[in-house]
Amino acid sequence: FQKHEFFVDMTCEGCSNAVTRVLQKLGGVSFDIDLPNKKVCIDSEHTVDTLLETLKKTGKNTSYLGEKSA
Repeated sequence: FQKHEFFVDMTCEGCSNAVTRVLQKLGGVSFDIDLPNKKVCIDSEHTVDTLLETLKKTGKNTSYLGEKSA
């Protein structure tokens, strides 16, 4: 599995809950949400595009930061 890091403009618990919801709906992912730093680290075999599209469903400003070495 590849670890990917994304920036998601989250400001509160509600935002991180929205991220959790869309990722759980997608399935096949394990992830950590770093709310203070507005980062989501996702461990998944989905493509970056799929993950990015999924995160964008939260309506938050989202961008791909790159691969994270395990």
